[in-house]
Amino acid sequence: MTVSSDRRATGEWRSAASQAYPEDADAQVTLLADLVDLAAREEPSAQRILNLMHRAVREATGLEFATVHGFDRERDRVVSTVGAGASVTDADRLMAAELYRSGSGREVVTAQRLAVPLRRGGRTLGVLVLAGDRLAALRPDVVRAVALHLASSLRASADERERRAVAVAGRAVRRLFEEGMAASSFETAGEIVARVTAEAFQTERAGMLLVDADGRIRHTAGVGVSAELSEAIARSMVGRVARDSPVWRRAEQERAPVLVDDADRAPVRPGGFVRTLQLRSYVAMPLLSATGLVGIALCGDASRSRAWSVRDGELARQLALQGGLVVDSARLRQAERARMAELAHQAFHDVLTGLPNRSLLLDRLEQAISGAAGGRERVALLLIDLDGFKQVNDTYGHHAGDVLLERVGERLLRAVRDHNTLARLGGDEFAVLITGDPDLSAVSAVAGRIHAQLEEPFGVEGRQVRIGASIGIAVFPDHAPDHSGLVRRADNAMYQAKRNGGGSRVATKA
Repeated sequence: MTVSSDRRATGEWRSAASQAYPEDADAQVTLLADLVDLAAREEPSAQRILNLMHRAVREATGLEFATVHGFDRERDRVVSTVGAGASVTDADRLMAAELYRSGSGREVVTAQRLAVPLRRGGRTLGVLVLAGDRLAALRPDVVRAVALHLASSLRASADERERRAVAVAGRAVRRLFEEGMAASSFETAGEIVARVTAEAFQTERAGMLLVDADGRIRHTAGVGVSAELSEAIARSMVGRVARDSPVWRRAEQERAPVLVDDADRAPVRPGGFVRTLQLRSYVAMPLLSATGLVGIALCGDASRSRAWSVRDGELARQLALQGGLVVDSARLRQAERARMAELAHQAFHDVLTGLPNRSLLLDRLEQAISGAAGGRERVALLLIDLDGFKQVNDTYGHHAGDVLLERVGERLLRAVRDHNTLARLGGDEFAVLITGDPDLSAVSAVAGRIHAQLEEPFGVEGRQVRIGASIGIAVFPDHAPDHSGLVRRADNAMYQAKRNGGGSRVATKA
């Protein structure tokens, strides 16, 4: 529909209107007074102003409806309509859009229609469309007054929306920082980003995925969905190549959020988030790190489509930037914790066998005796020295000796209960710390199991080798009053066993 805004048509309407009503009081004068009174008491909404106008001049002008059309300049379309009276038509929306695009500050008159730009501060904020068969009866000053009040209402509404948007963005970014920086893992941080994003956009559902160094999906999570659906997402996505997803490729290429109004018109991957969550519109935000795209947070609605605004795009960019920082920081913290844990493990464990080393054994022994002293419980220590190991090492080489030590460690683990500590002290010496108030018969049973395990031949590099063991046994508090004394008594008992040709030997009482 093409509308006309020529001055002649507008002038005819103004002339007819000025002749239709004299200057004396009438419904339109009352409307002007009511508008001033209403504006003095509150900031009226566009709907309230339209209702007031419709009631006041409906009979005199044949006014069928009065509508205000909001317009999204960036998307070049009408995005909101409020009105009073009969239903608005697509032709009215088109009329409003064309007047908005024209940038003209003049009214447009057609058959039974009057379109008035709503301007404030040199900017058109919307368009008022009136429909009726006697619109010439409307006084120009009344139309101008109504238009001014509507423009003020639209400006106030826009300012309020802006304040709310800024507040929402501020709260979301603050939450991302506070919760994300406390995240204990890469995965937890990603889930926080998805949850905060869904709340910021007030969407029904959300999800996130993270990838490994090879670009395969390593973790997924759903927000606002059942546990069964979240598990179904993981089954269909984990292990797949992320770049197979059109959404991922677009986010990776643009390095910016992807906002989709109609999911049915956008390419997506079968079995991915969009299809599995049955989203009708969505926002996908790339989570970028220094090494590239490490994940995507996605939110949207399943029950409705949504026309994303420019403000939504700005919020998405803010959240994507902050979300990327949060996830990357969590990834670095997790990697650092893993590195520190590995260093700590190396400091207290034997490199060859992976068993606790002397330092960790002595620490646990001291703690065990300190705890047992108060409860008058027993703690036992077994020191084990392999018999015949030197011959294997000298005959077949150090590599064969290392393999044998690994095999010995594996067998000793089978002879020791989980709550006790098996350690390698160095060379061919091992130790077992037994807690839980063991008596001497229980300790001797452990020594017997160790002998049985070590008596069996070992396969080392295609050869069968045999070794033995000398075991010294000492029990706190029977043989020593503290941990250092217990080590000495067990060590003495072990050497006595070795001098006697192997087997086990219990320390003499202190």
